[in-house]
Amino acid sequence: QVQLVESGGGSVQAGGSLRLSCAASGRTFSTYTMGWFRQAPGKEREFVASISWSGDSTYYVDSVKGRFTISRDNVKNTVYLRMNSLKPEDTAVYYCAAGDQYCSGYGCSLIRYDYWGQGTQVTVSS
Repeated sequence: QVQLVESGGGSVQAGGSLRLSCAASGRTFSTYTMGWFRQAPGKEREFVASISWSGDSTYYVDSVKGRFTISRDNVKNTVYLRMNSLKPEDTAVYYCAAGDQYCSGYGCSLIRYDYWGQGTQVTVSS
């Protein structure tokens, strides 16, 4: 079992940056694929980015490629999402999630994520 706690959200102006963190409990963090998702008001939750257990494979939804970077520290049991050049359309509640299926690339946007954090709000003003 993994418990996830996100932090680092906030309000920024367009063009600004934020770094989200997701701290995980449990000794098996390093065996999980980790993902970031977001849900904007009135919209369905969408996949944002994923990273393999080893950190050597990442995948991003097209709308954030080149602006967001996902990374992980398996010693600190933490996954990060660095968000640069933020846009108003990035405004959403961001969730981290853990899945115990192996995947790579696009496949990581399709696996089942079994554990979820409570979310952190990101608001980008124009």
